[in-house]
Amino acid sequence: MAEAADFQGTSPSPARRWLRRTGALLAGVPLLAGAFQLPTSGSSYASERGLAAEVTGSRTVDVSLDFLSPSVPSEDDTLTVSGRIVNRGKQAVTGAHVGLRVGPTLNGRSAIDDAPRSNPYAGTEVGGKYVAKFTRLAPGVPQTFSISVPVDRLDLGSDGVYQLGVTLTGRTATAPYDQILGIERSFLPWQPEDADTKSRTTYLWPLISTSHMTAETGSNEQQTPVFADDDVLAAELSPGGRLERLLSLGKDLDITWVIDPDLLASVDAMTRSYRVQVNGSSTTTRAGTHQAVAKQWLGELEKAVEDEEVVALPFADPDLASLAHSGTAVTGSLSHLKDATTVAGTTVESILHVTPSTEYAWPVNGAIDPSIVKVATSAGADTVLSRSDSLKETGALPYTPSAARPIGGGITAVVADARLSTAFQGDMTVAGNSTLAVQRFLAQSLMLTRQAPDKQRSVVIAPQRMPTASQAQTMAQALTALQDGNWSQSADLSAATRTEPDSGATTRVPPASSYPGSLRDRELSEDAFVQIERTQKKLDSFQVILSDKSRVVTPFGRAMDRSMSTSWRGRTVEAAAYRDGVEQYLKRLTEGVGLIDKSEAKLSGRSATIPVTVQNNLVQGVDHLVLRLTSTQPSRLSIGDGAFQEHPVAVSGGHSQSVKFTTNAHANGRAGVIAQLYTQDGRPYGPSVTFDVRVTEITATVMLVIAGGVLLLVLAGFRMYTQRKREAARRAAQETENVPAGDGAEHTATPVAVGAGTDGTEGGREKASTTGPGAYDPEHPSDPSPDTAREITDPSGTGERVDR
Repeated sequence: MAEAADFQGTSPSPARRWLRRTGALLAGVPLLAGAFQLPTSGSSYASERGLAAEVTGSRTVDVSLDFLSPSVPSEDDTLTVSGRIVNRGKQAVTGAHVGLRVGPTLNGRSAIDDAPRSNPYAGTEVGGKYVAKFTRLAPGVPQTFSISVPVDRLDLGSDGVYQLGVTLTGRTATAPYDQILGIERSFLPWQPEDADTKSRTTYLWPLISTSHMTAETGSNEQQTPVFADDDVLAAELSPGGRLERLLSLGKDLDITWVIDPDLLASVDAMTRSYRVQVNGSSTTTRAGTHQAVAKQWLGELEKAVEDEEVVALPFADPDLASLAHSGTAVTGSLSHLKDATTVAGTTVESILHVTPSTEYAWPVNGAIDPSIVKVATSAGADTVLSRSDSLKETGALPYTPSAARPIGGGITAVVADARLSTAFQGDMTVAGNSTLAVQRFLAQSLMLTRQAPDKQRSVVIAPQRMPTASQAQTMAQALTALQDGNWSQSADLSAATRTEPDSGATTRVPPASSYPGSLRDRELSEDAFVQIERTQKKLDSFQVILSDKSRVVTPFGRAMDRSMSTSWRGRTVEAAAYRDGVEQYLKRLTEGVGLIDKSEAKLSGRSATIPVTVQNNLVQGVDHLVLRLTSTQPSRLSIGDGAFQEHPVAVSGGHSQSVKFTTNAHANGRAGVIAQLYTQDGRPYGPSVTFDVRVTEITATVMLVIAGGVLLLVLAGFRMYTQRKREAARRAAQETENVPAGDGAEHTATPVAVGAGTDGTEGGREKASTTGPGAYDPEHPSDPSPDTAREITDPSGTGERVDR
């Protein structure tokens, strides 16, 4: 960040310190003169005013500063540094030692940036017994060192940021004199007493992950969620994992939690029964097995955020810059952001039982332009988290201003400090990188406070969205040292937002041309938003027919939020695969409700009914559908009273229903018929089914044959009826003759039916047994058969004929 006057406030040094430094200066004059007489072999060895040794040796020895404690020393402390040295040259180094050198205080925040690159001086070596000696350093062989020095031996004067150098001094065969062959530079913040006015520092602690859940759910009542993968998330939640470290470290720090509700929803889903796709297949899944680690992490998080400030990002952390630059050209894209913002608060509250703030929008890296601000605040947020390398200062102030400032339209920009926010973006698994990052962070923080020591300012630090486990460890180390220091005090983000803005601070949002090209190249494309909106339209059409919309609308709504996530930056292929998976799964669901194909139907008569079957393979019922059957040739075949007829349709889950349409034939031949489902608002649903109906004329001869057949059936029925009456009378007379008067005994008889065959059967039927009371219930050949066919309740099959 450009600063008009990048200097620190200073205070007078004690007189004895001034005398000591002056004496060292005078003593160094002869040494400086002698140094110019030494052979150099392309390098020189000198000192500046007796205070700092110039690093002009071969620099063939790598020096790594792996440990420094305490990071912010006080007067009674002992400073301990340790690390490694490796001779990268081809010659052995002899008579070597590692020593500490303290340079002068730095003047301004920019000086801290430039010190490792442009400052050729290592400072004054403490020397004496506070060195680590090495007789010989063989090429390529690493060795370790450790030095402990009482702080009062470092000759620190006024408060401020001092340069700290760790140097390797030695000789080689070609340069047989002492010279600095390696150096590592760092910083030593010195503020032994409380600052008169402390900076108020807000550190955002992000809990954000990539998207893991799909739109797919189980068919059971609980709607078992389906994950695209669970191993990655489980590894992050497990001991030593990225999210576990962020939680374990963060709960002991004064921070503001910034949480993506999608992460909470995913972990919460993992605490119960869930499924996982196998090799990315949406049709093959396995049971999830990481319930224990999910429960552990979620339970600890709930305790950690109790009574703490929590900021909820919109669900799945939508990419605001992508929306602004590509999504606004697609109708409906901003509605997803509004939904994601609405659901954010309820998700966090239901899982963590705290009420989060949802007023903040956080574009990637805090980079903003007018379109990003407009999109970011369109869903209800009134505060944008920016960064000082985007909303740059013009130089009107001689110090870093407070974070909050109005940018117009009732919107507040909270500007995070870029230097402090980007301090831990390197590879923090390397101990040397971590140690240097901590010292640089603390140095910048102290220098910021000393820019205007009498003016209290609010400083906001917004680190990278998804710190690694090692980055989180380094962040926590630096923040612990800062909170134990004497120049800063912790503050919540809400307090920083309410701070009175500095009158000279920049409030002008940078133009679109200032947006970094490196960030724009990683944004979601317009095609991505077109696909998301296409899926949304399909969902809108589908949900109107469902009896329980929430089973589909909720998981698909959250999946489309995930499709716009910031986590897809730099993962174009994976992002496209996720969107395709959502769209294809919705397509399979919508195809679960549709018409069964029909083949040609034959209509032998002037009128008949044609059944069309609607099948529902969903687990829930569908309603609000209309089935329309249309004749393409109404002059030959009309449906109902005209060219088409409609019937409302409601089908239970897992069932099918046949809908019958009345047809009237007007001429022989084929007539095309189209069956189409519609939603109640008139939009076609699913593909249509087309089939032919063949109409045949009923001739006079056919009518005579039919009439004759009917007459024969009537006569046969009358004959059977009279035979039955005669048989009943004959049996009654026979029973009377076989029972003696007044006997009172039961007798049985086995009558022989009229027309019985020689084998004792009646017309080829077995004789009915009359043994026992009530056992006689014979079938008679004269009993008429039903005149209608058995009712068929099964749905009409494909190609069912209509022949009445």
